Amino acid sequence: MFVDTHTHLDFDIYDEDREKVIQRAIENQVIAIITIGTDVETSKQAILLAEKYASIFASVGIHPSDCANVKNKDFQFIRELASHEKVVAIGEVGLDYYHMHAEKEIQHSAFKNQIQIARELNLPLIIHNRDSHQDMLKVLKEENVKDIGGVMHSFTGDIDFLEKIISMNMHVSFTGNITFKKSTSDDLVKKAPVENLLLETDSPFMTPVPLRGKRNEPAFIVHTAKRIAELKEIDLELLGRITTENAKNLFKIDI
Repeated sequence: MFVDTHTHLDFDIYDEDREKVIQRAIENQVIAIITIGTDVETSKQAILLAEKYASIFASVGIHPSDCANVKNKDFQFIRELASHEKVVAIGEVGLDYYHMHAEKEIQHSAFKNQIQIARELNLPLIIHNRDSHQDMLKVLKEENVKDIGGVMHSFTGDIDFLEKIISMNMHVSFTGNITFKKSTSDDLVKKAPVENLLLETDSPFMTPVPLRGKRNEPAFIVHTAKRIAELKEIDLELLGRITTENAKNLFKIDI
């Protein structure tokens, strides 16, 4: 059994067959899916999907690429949405120095505001980090995120960064790009402690081999899981059990 801890099922690319996508996930042993908000509107859509489908849960937050014009009222909306019974995390939040759709100061402020919301509501964080490793570590340390917990999704970096993230009571997850021929993540996957590991697709992005080039969806998580099991030299069923328990414990999901 698998839990897909990071999807974007509200995207319009699923409008014509969203129900079939969810059904295929169930048929492929995906017993729970977390669909992720990136601003107030998509956070609302994530909750609507979670209300409609028993196997879907929601995370709400404002992505660093969507925070340039954010107002205080938007953070209040996120806090109100986060009180919903099927919201299991605050995210996708964090820092993105690659796209830089918002200045660093604005990104830091938005990130810290939402860390505070997570702390107040006792919810874990789903964190986006791109080209911002040192500042990310600094913020996590300053905000004592070790007390909150969460996951660094679509993990990138070096072994030193991985070890520091793990020491902060964080989980990590890898996307389908670890299945690519030119992947440079093999050592990271091998070094990531299985007790700190989650599975994700980041649908509709990062479609794994052998389906690369197609729209990604939660049913495809098995291909990423197989590669992780291969690299870690453990049985796929065991990996599924451990990562499912990790997800249940972190997000307090009753499956």
